[in-house]
Amino acid sequence: MRIAIIGTGYVGLVSGVCLAEFGHDVVCIDKAAEKIVQLQRGEVPIFEPGLDELISRNVSAGRLHFTTEVAEPVGNADVVFLAVGTPSRKSDGHADLTYVFAAAREVAAAVRGFTVIVTKSTVPVGTGDQLERIIREANPDADVAVVSNPEFLREGAAIDDFMAPDRVVVGMNDDRARSIMAEVYGALDPVRHPVLFTSRRTAELTKYAANAFLALKLAYINEIADLCEQVGANVQDVSRGMGLDSRIGLKFLNAGPGYGGSCFPKDTLALVKTAQDHNAPIRLIETIVGINETRKRAMARKVERAVGGELRGKTIGILGLTFKPDTDDIRESPALSIVQALLDKGATLKAHDPEGMPAARHVMPELSYHDDVDAVAAEADALVIITEWKQFRSLDLARLKNMMKSPVLVDLRNIYTPSEARKHGFVYESVGRAE
Repeated sequence: MRIAIIGTGYVGLVSGVCLAEFGHDVVCIDKAAEKIVQLQRGEVPIFEPGLDELISRNVSAGRLHFTTEVAEPVGNADVVFLAVGTPSRKSDGHADLTYVFAAAREVAAAVRGFTVIVTKSTVPVGTGDQLERIIREANPDADVAVVSNPEFLREGAAIDDFMAPDRVVVGMNDDRARSIMAEVYGALDPVRHPVLFTSRRTAELTKYAANAFLALKLAYINEIADLCEQVGANVQDVSRGMGLDSRIGLKFLNAGPGYGGSCFPKDTLALVKTAQDHNAPIRLIETIVGINETRKRAMARKVERAVGGELRGKTIGILGLTFKPDTDDIRESPALSIVQALLDKGATLKAHDPEGMPAARHVMPELSYHDDVDAVAAEADALVIITEWKQFRSLDLARLKNMMKSPVLVDLRNIYTPSEARKHGFVYESVGRAE
């Protein structure tokens, strides 16, 4: 298949590279000339394990190309994926579809012959209908089928998620698109990685429903963690006792400082707004959004208690700034709210993150950034683990204790056991474990 990808952000770049790996001829398009030049040089603008190797292999094989030009690759394409950003509108929390609509107009002007236009971006229910209207207005002669094919990629594991997905959801109102989309994903084993064909609006809603449900699990176990601390229970054992029930499952039951990233915060908010607009409010998700926001700042109060109730004048070391490990993405990371709350309380902050510091410097300039954990621990009154990078799972606690002003470890990801930390002389605080 000849495929054009509009947008080389996280979703667009990963999707384009993996589709090339499937054997298709893929052109990735972006208006940002500097990003395209970077990709043409073989440099990857995002951190995603294994992505650089896949890009190099498929460029060398002649299946993967990068350009700023729209007309020729779209005109030659059998399928055009729209993979541009849909951030939350600051005014009302709805998904901002400005970039999607602009991309659709450009594509409409360039298509030749029957073309399947696929929304890979996360968009509210009914967006496909709007895209059809926009394309007809921009080019009444365009022969297109607009399809919804939402992404379910986890940052840090995106290549595996695309190449071996739990499922692929394809929503369409034009049967001509079915065989083409089946061929796009023809490299997948249909038994282990089924393609679910459904209506377009159903596919659009499925993405939001799935992410909101996962956010619900995270918010729920965090509430249980707070209760565990009050009653003397261990949230990790509670999670395992719940998760071994096949109806519930173990995933997304790890207590922590709240969810973040590019998807859950904006998708839950967009679902809330969509439901309200259609007079079918989802009270559970409305509550979850509020729980998650208050939880992040509550973690700062946990740090405050750990150092004796006063943060002013204290030096706090922050380990982890990204919203999860194996990514450089700090969007909506719990670290942003926790750091701001600690700064508001008068703390001085030092920080280290294996991949997230370049992005963090732009939004958290008040921090001092260091290339290793030792520099963060030196003369610190406390260390706070916010992101569970594997590098933080094997810290030399004995050495760090001797470097710190006060041996306080606040483990917001429950990486260590209380007995292990206290054996090395630390005052230790974690989440949902009273011992």
